[in-house]
Amino acid sequence: MRMNAGWRAMESADLDRVMAIAEVVHPDYPEERAVFAERLALYPDGCAMAEVSGADADGPCIGYIVMHPGRLGVPPPLDSPLGALPEMPDCLYLHDVALLPAARGLGLGVAALERMNALAARQGFRWLALTSTPGARAFWDAQGFRPHDGGAGLAAKLASYGGGMTYMTKPVKG
Repeated sequence: MRMNAGWRAMESADLDRVMAIAEVVHPDYPEERAVFAERLALYPDGCAMAEVSGADADGPCIGYIVMHPGRLGVPPPLDSPLGALPEMPDCLYLHDVALLPAARGLGLGVAALERMNALAARQGFRWLALTSTPGARAFWDAQGFRPHDGGAGLAAKLASYGGGMTYMTKPVKG
């Protein structure tokens, strides 16, 4: 039986579930609840929850996405508040996407990218950007993202995330 799944706007009441999903999906990249709460407060349009209909007792939420305006080549440090959205942003930055194992095969990763691209196009951004973990790199490559050479400063910032991270960009489809 195929489950129906889709994305909906994130609400502050979802933050406990965001933290629970993050613990499962990203145990090597922990972030405080305050980081997610701030992103939601600063840019609610970029925050969404993945849900399935007819969910079991664990609840319907099986993933989340958090994105916000950013500057190309300048990803925010891991587990750090932004303070404010950047002045003169030139990209939509994917801060985090996390999907539980139950979400595999439901098309939510591609749907998240479509959601990101549509939001970026509506907001007038020309670029999408993200920092890929080593395990997700093949997915982002397949979606058309390419490594962005930002020099030594970007390399140092990526090293603070842990080994094997790649800052990637893709033009927004109009």
